[in-house]
Amino acid sequence: MGILSWIVVGLIAGWLAGVVVKGGGYGCVGDIVVGVIGGLLGGWIASHFFHMGDPISGINLPSILVAFVGAVIFVIILRLLSGRRA
Repeated sequence: MGILSWIVVGLIAGWLAGVVVKGGGYGCVGDIVVGVIGGLLGGWIASHFFHMGDPISGINLPSILVAFVGAVIFVIILRLLSGRRA
């Protein structure tokens, strides 16, 4: 997947995670970073625990869902570590 695809999927996943987990979010660049890291985390979880072959394969719904789940987990971990509440 190209870097532009990672950024687009990361932006969507990071924004959705910020909305679902509640709180102010991390801004546009922060949401992209959270989404991309969440995509990596979600892809790792999907491939190792659910044995998915290529969990993030472009800009499509399954890739966004995997990145979203990873981003939600990452945002929860960040907020637990920083003590930031909604």
